[in-house]
Amino acid sequence: MADRTIERAAPAEASVGRTGTLSAVLQFVAMGIVWGSSFLFMKVALEGVSFGQIAWSRTLLGGVALAVIVAVMRPRVTGSDGRPGPVLPREPIVWLHFLVVSVTTCVIPYLCFAWAEQYVSSSLASIYNATTPIMTALMATLVFRVERLGASRWFGVGLGILGVVVVIAPWQVAGLTGSLAGQLACLVATLCYGFTFGYQRKFLSQRPIAPATFAFLSIGVSAVVMLALTPVLALQPVELDFSADGWAIVGSLLALGILGTGLAYIWNINVLRAWGPTGTSTVTYITPVVGVALGILLLGERLSWHEPAGAALVLVGILFAQGRLRLGRRSAEASVR
Repeated sequence: MADRTIERAAPAEASVGRTGTLSAVLQFVAMGIVWGSSFLFMKVALEGVSFGQIAWSRTLLGGVALAVIVAVMRPRVTGSDGRPGPVLPREPIVWLHFLVVSVTTCVIPYLCFAWAEQYVSSSLASIYNATTPIMTALMATLVFRVERLGASRWFGVGLGILGVVVVIAPWQVAGLTGSLAGQLACLVATLCYGFTFGYQRKFLSQRPIAPATFAFLSIGVSAVVMLALTPVLALQPVELDFSADGWAIVGSLLALGILGTGLAYIWNINVLRAWGPTGTSTVTYITPVVGVALGILLLGERLSWHEPAGAALVLVGILFAQGRLRLGRRSAEASVR
């Protein structure tokens, strides 16, 4: 492997190369499986560690994995003068932007999902994760104003919100307890994801930062924030035996960190190079299927009728919100300002 990768200056999400079709497909499937499995891993890990320790460990493990990859690859972007730029950005404002991204990409969502799974099933958490494109559309349109939605896409957003209401099932008295708090925590997490995509689009996507470096900075800065929060999140006592359950907990934490928070981000970058952002975003359709299947098969979880029904509404809403389905031929398309 060459000790450095030099790339042309381009937006972080732009295509900067071509990965073989088979390789892209395999990485796309692996990405969907790993991210869909993360809800199972969190549920298993909660049997032995706290929700704060889960978020703390997965972020640090992911940051270390990406740091090793960047240290080996040493990716650089070629500037307008034809010279390769630095491996890491030098402008203080860029680091400040990544600090914001780190909080909304990892710190808050990871804590919210891990805390929520104390009260909701891993299957239900994976269903709520599928609302991320709906949250992204709302943030990109209403907060950052980097997109405008036509009638079809607004219909999709509304349908997705209706799907969330159906999943929550406010007509059930039991939903007004800890389960509701857990579901709301999942929505806070996906709202943060939506904020992140809009923020990156507005402040970071046009900067000449290599994709591998972009992933490392997002997770690496998050790891630094988590380290600062160690006294609050990670210093509780941990009692793990060397039985099958103990190894399952350790394995879940390693999978969450190295695979889900580390390597999967590199796979995501490679698929972006091959397929572009629209094709890559369809991983959203895989993760809830994987999460629900694993929850039912391995944890014996059960879904009420309204949860898959609401999930179906959310997924159809995503298709409209992303412009894959339209209300009519003349439906306005989303445009970038």
